[in-house]
Amino acid sequence: MSNLMSGARMLLECLGREGVDVMFGYPGGVTLPFYDAMYEHPIRHVLVRHEENACFAASGYARATGKVGVCCATSGPGATNLVTGLVDSMMDSIPVVALTGQVTSKLIGSDAFQEADTFGITRSCTKHNYLVKSLADLPAIIHEAFYVASTGRPGPVLVDIPKDVFQAQGHYVPVSSIHLPGYKLVTEGHSGQIRRAAQMMWEAQRPFIYAGGGIIAAGASEELKQLVEILDAPAVCTLMGLGSLSSSHPNFISMPGMHGSYAANMGMTHTDLIIALGVRFDDRVTGRLNAFAPHAKVIHLDIDAAEIGKIRNPDLPIVGDAKKVLPKLVKALEELQPSMSEQNSAHRKAWWKQVRGWQEEHPLVPSFSTSEIRPQHLMHEIDRISGGEAIVTSDVGQHQMWAAQFIRFHHPRLWINSGGLGAMGFGLPSAIGAQMACPDKLVFSISGDGGFQMAIPELATIASQGLPIKIIIMNNGYLGMVRQWQELFYNNRMCSVQLDCFPDAELLARSYGFKGRTIDQPADLTAALQEAVNEPGPYLLNVKVTPFDNVFPMVPAGGAINEMVLSAPQPVAVGTK
Repeated sequence: MSNLMSGARMLLECLGREGVDVMFGYPGGVTLPFYDAMYEHPIRHVLVRHEENACFAASGYARATGKVGVCCATSGPGATNLVTGLVDSMMDSIPVVALTGQVTSKLIGSDAFQEADTFGITRSCTKHNYLVKSLADLPAIIHEAFYVASTGRPGPVLVDIPKDVFQAQGHYVPVSSIHLPGYKLVTEGHSGQIRRAAQMMWEAQRPFIYAGGGIIAAGASEELKQLVEILDAPAVCTLMGLGSLSSSHPNFISMPGMHGSYAANMGMTHTDLIIALGVRFDDRVTGRLNAFAPHAKVIHLDIDAAEIGKIRNPDLPIVGDAKKVLPKLVKALEELQPSMSEQNSAHRKAWWKQVRGWQEEHPLVPSFSTSEIRPQHLMHEIDRISGGEAIVTSDVGQHQMWAAQFIRFHHPRLWINSGGLGAMGFGLPSAIGAQMACPDKLVFSISGDGGFQMAIPELATIASQGLPIKIIIMNNGYLGMVRQWQELFYNNRMCSVQLDCFPDAELLARSYGFKGRTIDQPADLTAALQEAVNEPGPYLLNVKVTPFDNVFPMVPAGGAINEMVLSAPQPVAVGTK
């Protein structure tokens, strides 16, 4: 039997059937019917202070859980404010469903108040999008949106709903199946290719595993661990893949790329077989492409066939879901192990000796000072307190790279950052989503003084929701990464990068009803972080760090990844007569 209900109630019924427990949004004129229906509905709505942050929060929720994050905005500026968050989710393959209101159907195209072509604007920044033209289409579209967002290569899906569809009355009929003939998923991998890949792995003398965010999206961390251990190969995880292999695993080297470790980048350069799993050969990893892994054959496994060969042509492609393919690959390796594993054992021992030598030659170690707080010292202390078990959300900039270098992650879905888009302002709202998703987890939100000031309004959301997020500001008084480039590559001509005004953290936090503090002495750092963690509610800790520290290693733009700048240039000594 079907029930007569409004489109708004129908939408909520669909969301409930999809298991949605929380959504992030900001109401407006055309979404009023939806919010009126929500008044009596158990789905929890979190009122953010800016629509962009609704999408970032939904992304944080999705990244922390693997479930679809949901955000909502009104028409016109509400919808356009979601765009940055949608691009961020698209770049990082995050399952988000964005619900936007639209002006009444008969007014579409008339330049009505708060009208924008949301469908057209978001076509290029979503995995798929919909404009609901009739109430009868609404249930199927909502369930399709969740299915498309969460299957295959995850991504954002937007559903634009005119006000008259929210208001219309109709009989709700539950959707029992989804029919998308043009949406075909290849998940199992080709058995012949899998067996050939296993053979190539045993034949390699210097294998190197390169794992990315696709491993986390697939929930394939345990399968990755099994592959790493049977092959006993060095493994690196990209910025998006950190935590897919525990930082404590003996085969884990570090993050590769522009700010990756010396050992990781030298390993990628000298390997004879790259085993690329759930990665897209991003330019921040490869550096100058024609110099990337020049001696290596490439096995590339990815759920998205469009990524295979897009940047680097693989010698052996496998299209499939890592969760399903990796066990088959491990089984194939086990079957071939008795006959093939010993043929290159001496070469592999030498390879491991070389990789360990690179680690010892230029290790990633934090820097300390007795008079000033170094950024690396701050990350080292956060790492010590978190023990590889806390959720850490990051904004974008130098602090993001230092956090990736020095904070350990023993499990997937603990490291949350804007990787592909690099959207400043992401850190704080994504922490809201992560803390809502994982109320019992310790959540650190690390931001620079630049990114934090893009998201200050969300302190109100944190306070109103009573979220115990530990907000850590790495305050160096500059847009640090831009300043670093201006210093190193633009003759130190610093233009529009100094942030010479920052609020009093204690007063700012107190104005929202929670505690805050500013420190600038190394001797105070440990106790201040512990005080923040011990506080049952939110805490704002403003840490003034050295203003001119740079992130090293660093691969200059256009450089090969083995052409790293390992430290700051030393001043040339001037002789005296």
